[in-house]
Amino acid sequence: MSNADILLGEVIGTAILILFGAGVCAAVTLHHSKAKAAGWVVISFGWGFGVLAGAYTAAPLSGGHLNPAVTVGVAVDTGEWSKVPLYIASQMIGAALGAVLAYLVYFAQFQANADAENAQPTLGIFSTGPEIRSPVANLVSEIIATVALVLPILAFGRNAGIGIGPIPGENAGIYGSGISILLVSLLVVGIGLSLGGPTGYAINPARDLGPRITHALLPIPNKGTSDWGYAWIPVAGPLVGGLLAGLVFNAAF
Repeated sequence: MSNADILLGEVIGTAILILFGAGVCAAVTLHHSKAKAAGWVVISFGWGFGVLAGAYTAAPLSGGHLNPAVTVGVAVDTGEWSKVPLYIASQMIGAALGAVLAYLVYFAQFQANADAENAQPTLGIFSTGPEIRSPVANLVSEIIATVALVLPILAFGRNAGIGIGPIPGENAGIYGSGISILLVSLLVVGIGLSLGGPTGYAINPARDLGPRITHALLPIPNKGTSDWGYAWIPVAGPLVGGLLAGLVFNAAF
């Protein structure tokens, strides 16, 4: 895979992921949205469908990582680290772009939310935050949830009964052209439903940091803080989780 393919695939795929994910959070959160207060199950499925759309779109170009934690896990498994910076930079650009697109879709609702009597905070539309602020507990939650994501993804790529195996290409192949991405999408839904309660399950540094930067820069009325004091946890936790998942996979498989 060329550098251009990786850049294009990861930017487009991650942008689609965040468009769906931030979009469903906006739909459930903002005033004058038809999905207002639809709840956590809707959010979990919205993010899962975002993975489905983004990964299937990006897979032919870049392998469809869409997540620095996945990229790190793949690199630990394959021993190929040369393209890791390009993957991560592309994912960050795509995540920031997807957040901008979600903002544009819900622009009128963001304006109405600012004028509402009970205006809702907007950071949670873009990035994660803990229900109980405990750095150690929050970090452990993100690490475990990310291992629960990356370890099955690596195993899916080795399972001959799922799709047709990894896509050929240097540091790329984690998905087959069959049902692997569908299963990963359902896996993300399951993680959201089961493990997302404590922190909102970032499980993806780009998914959290890119939109958090976008939130800080966008002219959202009464947007409040971007909570930079917490921002390191949804970056460090998933990266550690991806690394651990790769090490466990290498040891066990």
